[in-house]
This record gives sequence, structure tokens and C-alpha cells, in this order.
Amino acid sequence: MKAIDVLTFADAQLLDVTGPLQVFASANDIYRQRGLPAPYAARVVAAEGGAVRSSSGLAMVAEPLPDSPSDTLVIAGGWGVYSASRDRALVRWITRQAHSARRVASVCSGAFLLAATGLLEGQRVVTHWSRCEELARQYPGLQVEADSIFIQQGKLWTSAGVTAGIDLALALVEEDLGRALALEVARQLVVFLKRPGGQSQFSVALTQQQQGSRFGVLHEWIGQHLNGDLSIAVLAAQAGMSERSFVRHYRAETGQTPARAIELIRVEAARQLLSDTPASIKRVARECGFGSEETLRRSFHRVMAVTPQAYRERFSA
Repeated sequence: MKAIDVLTFADAQLLDVTGPLQVFASANDIYRQRGLPAPYAARVVAAEGGAVRSSSGLAMVAEPLPDSPSDTLVIAGGWGVYSASRDRALVRWITRQAHSARRVASVCSGAFLLAATGLLEGQRVVTHWSRCEELARQYPGLQVEADSIFIQQGKLWTSAGVTAGIDLALALVEEDLGRALALEVARQLVVFLKRPGGQSQFSVALTQQQQGSRFGVLHEWIGQHLNGDLSIAVLAAQAGMSERSFVRHYRAETGQTPARAIELIRVEAARQLLSDTPASIKRVARECGFGSEETLRRSFHRVMAVTPQAYRERFSA
């Protein structure tokens, strides 16, 4: 049996703990139903042990930090991660466990606690899309990528927010027990099978519309005119600026070019049509301003890391 230790702390995000934990428990259930020994021995651990209150108010009963090595260490996230990162004894324990463990994974903002060990230095990492900039500022040696559901770098795994911890745990099960078993666990949990790690966090595509920037009204207008003329000249006129000033201020404000923003907004609109309507991919391409199915396919794959058809198969209502 593989020892799975899920590390929690005061004010951790409950689903960061219970989501991965249930994936491993479901794998055990399937094995037992087949008369086979359970592959995982999973437990929740914490610095003090005993009752640990999550940010939702529900307390979990955790075991004290073990001296025995972990096969896989999973570090939860949540608002309490900042206090946990300042606990030097806890950071030292994670460092020791990480050196002997086969795998170490963080869920959501658990990346901050894992980063405090120095183990992520120079690595590609991900966390919840709303915390990526903060993680990059606090740990400039990390290559923070906002788009992925999860990222594997050797024995180190990091994942995006909350439910992405389930995707990460399914990937760990797939690595151990095969794809068929991971899909069976996903079906048992009634989740949309297993999202690939490179698939984009859905919220990323609309971040520029949600952050209340000076171009928020323009973004809304773009969303209403996706199959119209969205040239720089038209956008600048809509924003009441010269073309040169518009391009300069837009990039400074959003960190991306107008063309990239338009692609993200179009892909987001296509994503919604693919999941919520029976519209053909050709019609989706036309309504979202891509012009052709091939252009939609290339843009969708570039942003979401899956094809439109594969996305629809996984996520259509």
C-alpha cells in the first residue's frame, strides 16, 4: 500500500483536502470490490494533530506529522497557507518528507507552502488563477503559469484552484494504476472524466473582463461584436483614443496585446456555446468570429490545450 499523506492546517480549503482524499478512497473501493488489496493508505496530517478547523468552519481530525516517509505528500491550500508558510518547523518537515517521497503535490494555494521550502525554485508551477501574480511576486524564482489545470515537474506536482485538486489526484491514480482505473474513479465520483493537465483554467480567459480595468466596457463591447470588425482602428475609436495610444495603454493595463485579448474572449464564447448548446462547430466558429472551423480549432487548442470536439465530449451539458 502506498502511503498518501494529505497535509492540512488551520483555515485550509476543505475541498483541497477532501477532493484528492476521495479520489484515493474511491480507487481503494474499486480494488476491494474486485477482491484485491487496497492500493492506498491515505491519511490527513497536521502540525499539531487533532481537530483542525477548515476555512468553511468544518473541522477535520488529523494525525500528527509522521516520522515515517510518505509515498505521496499532498499539500492543501486555503487562506491559512500564509500562517502555515511561516511555521518553520512545518516547512522543515515538508522539506524532509519531500526528499524521501516519490511525489510531492500542492493543491491551489498550497503552492505557497511548497514554495517556502525552496523546492520549486526554477520550476514551472501553477496555482489558483487569482493568486498566480502574487505567487510570482513572492517567489520570483518560480516560473508561474496561469493557464494549466496542473503541472508535473519530475516528482513535483502543482495544481490550480479547488476542484483542480481532483484532476491532479486522478492523474496520480492514472500514473499508479492506469488510465482505465482513473476513468472508473472519475465515473464513480460523477465528474467530467479526467481533464488533461495542460487544459486552461476556465477563468483565465475572462480575467481581463472581471478585474474592473479601464477597458472593462470595451471588453463587454467586444463580447457583443465577436463576428464584426475588431481591428485596432475600430477598438481605438470605441475606446476614444488614438491607435498608438490605445495599443500602448492597453498593453500596460492588461499585460497583453488587443489581439490576444480578442482571441481569449472569442475562445471563452466558443467554450460556452460548445458546452451549453447543440450548435455545430462550424456555426460556433462563425458566431464567435473565427471565420473557419480550422481557425477555431487552432485558437481553441492554443488557449484550452484541447480541441473543440474533445472539449464538447467532456463538458457538454
